[in-house]
Amino acid sequence: MNTSFYSEQPRFLVAVDCIIFGFSEGELNLLLLKRSMEPALGCWSLPGGFVKEHESAEEAAARVLSLLTGLDQLYMEQLRIFTEEQRDPGERVLSIAYYALVNVEDYDRDLVLQHNAYWRNINDLPELIFDHDDMVRSALKRLQRKASTEPVGFNLLPEKFTVPQLQALYEAVYGRSIDKRNFRKKIQTMDFLEKSEEKDKSSSKRGAFLYTFNQELYEKAINQGFSFTL
Repeated sequence: MNTSFYSEQPRFLVAVDCIIFGFSEGELNLLLLKRSMEPALGCWSLPGGFVKEHESAEEAAARVLSLLTGLDQLYMEQLRIFTEEQRDPGERVLSIAYYALVNVEDYDRDLVLQHNAYWRNINDLPELIFDHDDMVRSALKRLQRKASTEPVGFNLLPEKFTVPQLQALYEAVYGRSIDKRNFRKKIQTMDFLEKSEEKDKSSSKRGAFLYTFNQELYEKAINQGFSFTL
């Protein structure tokens, strides 16, 4: 490749940072690292890394997520690029932020521990390095908007879930309570949520029926004019 065309232009490092959301015991959580390198050694950080010469930013983010969680098929979306000149004290670094949604039953716990990573409640986060707090706030706002119009929230649930678990998820994402009766009425309009004969009896003797999300039925409903709103 001929690089002489732009030889007089400044060079920057390009990184990716990953905001990884998980849902457990009725709470929305964020996967954070204790940083093992300078600058900011020992401080709390989002997982991330530099984009390699022969990979795209999306490939770099997928690589970071796979190395950390052991998962290759995660819901991931680019958030935005953070470019403030002094954002990283080590070097001029442009960072492309991605947010991802993880089913906490699927990830590799040993890998997470090896990387000195920990789940922290979204409402009780420690101070993060650089501009990572801004990244988290932006990602949470994007998730809230996305979850209200698309079924992305199901990526945070196990394959089989109850209606109370689903409501608890959306309450955790929105940070507010949802009327139980109205929520159940909305769920009843969603034919792509398939009810099984199994029950989860972990929280009561009577138990709650388990449901699964059917992607094919959802796409069919959308093609027929269904509008997902929660």
